[in-house]
Amino acid sequence: MMGVIGSLDPDQNDLERRILEETREHGPTPEALRLFRDLILAHYRAHGRDLPWRQTTDPYRILVSEIMLQQTQVERVAVKYAEFLERFPDFESLGRAPRSEVLLAWQGLGYNRRAIALQSAAQRVVEEYGGHLPADVEALATFPGIGKATAAAICAYAFNMPVVYIETNIRRIFIHFFFQDREGVRDDEVLVLVERALYRENPREWYSALMDYGTVLKKRTTNPNRRSASYTRQSRFEGSDRQVRGRILALVLEEGRVTEEEVVLQLCEEPGRVRRILGDLAREGFVAEDEGTYTCR
Repeated sequence: MMGVIGSLDPDQNDLERRILEETREHGPTPEALRLFRDLILAHYRAHGRDLPWRQTTDPYRILVSEIMLQQTQVERVAVKYAEFLERFPDFESLGRAPRSEVLLAWQGLGYNRRAIALQSAAQRVVEEYGGHLPADVEALATFPGIGKATAAAICAYAFNMPVVYIETNIRRIFIHFFFQDREGVRDDEVLVLVERALYRENPREWYSALMDYGTVLKKRTTNPNRRSASYTRQSRFEGSDRQVRGRILALVLEEGRVTEEEVVLQLCEEPGRVRRILGDLAREGFVAEDEGTYTCR
């Protein structure tokens, strides 16, 4: 067990052992859940990360951080977050900005659809909600780029609402502690325990604490998420269409306007592949094509 527990403080090492033993012998008892809350909160209060989006409860800034964090590492987001907010400080400025400027500000974060979805969400907030993000999970889940989990996270961090949701770190922690010998763990099983364990006095602090403990656990254990029924291995990025899409879009943004031939020459990619990806980008609204010349919309 020492190899599994690793680098926690001595008191936290002991607490983790007690939780694992209790759940192994008796399941998720009230005592196990109490000890679990104590462990997660104690670790956070002693070692919690000082991240910029944790210094605010402004709904716009929380929305930006949650969209950025969906598929990008925390370290990269921490750098781009401040730059993006300096360029687009509120819903109104983001909503009215040219798409090319939004995509330029997003460069380096990947998954450029998120930038377009974020701008569309900002426009909707301005047009339908008077510039105020609704404190409602169901309403937020209908926004572009925001599913139920992201909507719940926004409500927890921006409005301190006692919502219940699952994302990668949360799933990892609960499978590690409460499903030690199980394969194919379903999210509905995990959600029951997420609700039972919720620290309702301060959901904002609780979910921040879970995020941090999840990152610690990721470094110390074989990924418990592999035992989740929803686990899928991430596809290779290097050389993928996704990588080439990003390179092509970055070139269009940098040059302003390019032809298919210029893309082929500058990126040294196969012409058929470039043609196909440019066509996809045009259909999806990232670029506009006019007589063989591509520009950002």
